[in-house]
Amino acid sequence: MSGAPLVSLEECEVHFEESQGLFDFGDPEVVRAVDGVSLDIEENDVIALVGESGCGKTTLGKTTIGLQRPTGGSVRYRGQDIWDAKDGRGNVDIPYDEIRRSLQIIHQDPGSALNPNRRVMKILEAPLKRWQSGMSAGDRRREVRSMLERVGMTPPDDYAGRYPHQLSGGEQQRVALVRALLMDPDLILADEAISALDVSLRVEMMDLLLELQGQFDTSFVFVSHDLSNARYLAAHAGGRIGVMYLGQLVEIGPAEQVINNPKHPYTKVLRWATPDLHAGTDAAEPPVRTIDVPDPTDPPSGCRFHTRCPEAREACRRASPAPVDAGSDHEVACFRELDDHEYWSTPSLTGADEPTDGPSASSD
Repeated sequence: MSGAPLVSLEECEVHFEESQGLFDFGDPEVVRAVDGVSLDIEENDVIALVGESGCGKTTLGKTTIGLQRPTGGSVRYRGQDIWDAKDGRGNVDIPYDEIRRSLQIIHQDPGSALNPNRRVMKILEAPLKRWQSGMSAGDRRREVRSMLERVGMTPPDDYAGRYPHQLSGGEQQRVALVRALLMDPDLILADEAISALDVSLRVEMMDLLLELQGQFDTSFVFVSHDLSNARYLAAHAGGRIGVMYLGQLVEIGPAEQVINNPKHPYTKVLRWATPDLHAGTDAAEPPVRTIDVPDPTDPPSGCRFHTRCPEAREACRRASPAPVDAGSDHEVACFRELDDHEYWSTPSLTGADEPTDGPSASSD
């Protein structure tokens, strides 16, 4: 695509100091929530971030839309460094207020993000008052009613007069989505936006997101712990799935490629653990050596998955693999994708086989 990406992350890091107890006077431990992630998000893009709890996917999502300041690397919106714009450093081409309007979020719990003391109409008029100050009160109300109808909340006047607690969880999520769309954003972070809904409503909500994404030409970053939900949304949008493990993006690519031809051993674990994706496979046991996830304050050296990986070799303990091209917009951070890497000639950490000269003699 020509020009700068909509949002670009380069070697992004987000490290948190873990809070200490009242009488603990030692150095605070550091959680590497995001560690060296580079990612481009284009216009009308859809990326679904997946991984186990605590892998850093929500932190990465919030970093992407400028809600979390990185401790290293950069985040740019249309070529403008977001935090330079906020801090007024250098030549700022895009004001920070414009960036914040363009990058929005809908939360897992919309009820906590909606003012309980205001009716839906007032909640939804607020962004129009701020960003379209020339719009008359009548036009604002008409726009709100139109948007409520577009998300299936009819009759709109009925819903516009309710308070958030008078709405179901799915209806609250629709109001949160309308509020974000009324900002006319370029990118929306949907942070576990369907996980609190009943299973029967999840596909309905994802279909709505896809419909509105097409109508408003909005990009989405969709955060989920459920690989099947990520597949549904990304595949129907022609988007990508990004797999995170201990703060790193270990695989990213088109949805069907990641699901049907996973390259990273950790992606294979997620696929195995997802019942409707696991059906029909031959593996009776999980393709992982141990269920336990390492402490994020003290991640393993080298490849962070090597302590659990059934394919791990000595090279994996010594160095961290960089993302490599796996074909067709598919990238993976794994030495097994490199035919001539020293990985193949180093000893297995599982004792499963002897060193080989290349992938042809290895287990798949």
